[in-house]
Amino acid sequence: MTGKTITRAYLSEAVYQEVGLSRNDSAELLELVLGEITRALAEGETVKLSSFGSFSIRQKGQRIGRNPKTGEEVPILPRRVLVFRPSQVLKTRINEGRQDNGNT
Repeated sequence: MTGKTITRAYLSEAVYQEVGLSRNDSAELLELVLGEITRALAEGETVKLSSFGSFSIRQKGQRIGRNPKTGEEVPILPRRVLVFRPSQVLKTRINEGRQDNGNT
């Protein structure tokens, strides 16, 4: 594992290299796409990206948790959580990549 993090700047540069838009236009396009994904999720919509996966929001109910330090029971409030489900295509590509690096 290389530990490399893909950043907005990296993605913007990749769009610039692949599509040929100016660097500013590439950054703006990336921000528009990420903004639309964020807006849709905030409104409770599911975002499906073909051959990649889907993002959705799930409502978690209130439950009782335990403070690991003291053992005291504490209520965990209801909240919304982001869920990502990879597509079968993505799962296959990841597993094929793992086989190529088998004994590393």
